[in-house]
Amino acid sequence: MSIYHIIAVLIFLTAVFAYINDRWIKWPPTIGVMVIALISSILIAVFGHLAPVVSANALTLVSNINFGKVLMNIMLSFLLFAGALHIDANQLAKEKWPVLVLATAGTLISTFVVSVMAYYLFQLFNLPIPYIYCLLFGALISPTDPISVMGVLKRAGIPKSLELKIAGESLFNDGVGVVIFLTILEVAVNGTANFSIAGTAVLFLRKAGGGLLFGAGVGYLAYFLIKSIDNYRVEVLITLTVVMCGYPLADHFHLSGPLAIIVAGIILGTKGKQAGLSDISLDYLGKFWDLLDEIFNAVLFLLIGLQMLVIKISPVIVLIGCIMIVMVLLARLFSVSLPLMFLRVWIKLEKNAVLVLTWGGLRGGLSVAMALSLPKAMHRDEFVLITYIIVVFSIIVQGLTIGKLARRRV
Repeated sequence: MSIYHIIAVLIFLTAVFAYINDRWIKWPPTIGVMVIALISSILIAVFGHLAPVVSANALTLVSNINFGKVLMNIMLSFLLFAGALHIDANQLAKEKWPVLVLATAGTLISTFVVSVMAYYLFQLFNLPIPYIYCLLFGALISPTDPISVMGVLKRAGIPKSLELKIAGESLFNDGVGVVIFLTILEVAVNGTANFSIAGTAVLFLRKAGGGLLFGAGVGYLAYFLIKSIDNYRVEVLITLTVVMCGYPLADHFHLSGPLAIIVAGIILGTKGKQAGLSDISLDYLGKFWDLLDEIFNAVLFLLIGLQMLVIKISPVIVLIGCIMIVMVLLARLFSVSLPLMFLRVWIKLEKNAVLVLTWGGLRGGLSVAMALSLPKAMHRDEFVLITYIIVVFSIIVQGLTIGKLARRRV
C-alpha cells in the first residue's frame, strides 16, 4: 500500500467517524473519533473471521503505519505549534510559577513515583523488570499530553486562569517529558556503568535549554519577517516553514524540538497580535492553524483507536495496566499537590486547583509513541499495552468528565 493510499484511507475513516460522532454521538470530536475507531478495531479483532478481507486490509493498513515516527517526526510539531499560537505570553507570565514548577519538578516527581510503584508491581506479578526500564516507563507516562488536554479544554468551560495553568503545563511538560525520556533511554542503552549525575544533568540542560533558546530565535526571526509584510499567503507560508524546518533542525542539533516549536508558537501568537497585523492576516493565520489542528487531532485519535489491532494482548499485563491507572493518578496527585503546597505561600490558587489539575492531566498519543519507540529488549510489548490502557482510560473517562468536575468544584 502506497503512502498516498494510506493517507487517503486515514482521511476517509477520519471523515466518516467524525461525521458519525457529530451527527449522533456528539462527544468532543477527538474523543468521539477515537472511541469509534477503538470499537471498530475490537469488532474487527473479534469478528475478523467473518470478513477476512476487511480484517486483513485493516491489519495491513495499521501495520504499515509507524505510529511513533508519524507522531514524533510529523504530527507533533504541527499540533504543538497550533496549540502554542493560542497561548498569550503576557497571560502565561501571570501563571509562570505554577506552569514552570509543574512542568519541571512535577514531571520529575511523577517519573520517579511511577517508576517505583511500577517496579514493585511487576515484582508482585513475578515479572522482574529492571528498575531502569521502569524509570523509562515513568518518564513516558508522566507528561500530560497537550494534544489531548487542549482538545478537551476547548469545550470544558474551565475558568481561564486554571485553563491556562493546565494548557501551559501540558505544553511545556510535553517537551520536558520527551527530554527526560530520551535522557534516561540514553543511559539505559549505554549502561549505568557510564552514568554520571553531572553528565546527565548537562545533557538534560543542553537539550531543554538549547531547545528554548533555539525556538526563541526562530520565533523572533519569523515574527520580524511577518511584521515587514502584509500578505497573509506569505505569512502562512512563513509559519509553515517554522514548523516544518524548525523542528527537524532542532533535532539535528540534538536540542528539544517540542520545546523549540512551543516557544516559537507562543512568540508568534503573542507578538503577532501586539504588532498590529491586519485583521485579514490574523483571521487567515488563526483559521489555517485551527483547521490543521482539528484535522491532525482527528487523524491522531483515529490512529490511537486503530492501534488496538496490532497491540499484543496479555491478560496479566491487562490487569497490571488497570492497576497502573490508579497508580498513575496517585502519582499525578502527589506531583501536583507537593509543588503547589509550596507555591501557595507566594501565590493564590483557585479553589480545588489540585483536584482539577490532577484529573485534567490527560495522557495521549505522545505516551504511546514513546512506548512504541522502545527497543523490544526493554519490555516494549508490556509497556505499550500498559500505556495504551492508561491513555484510553485517560482520554475517555477523564476527558469526558473534567468539564463537569471543574464546573462543580472551582
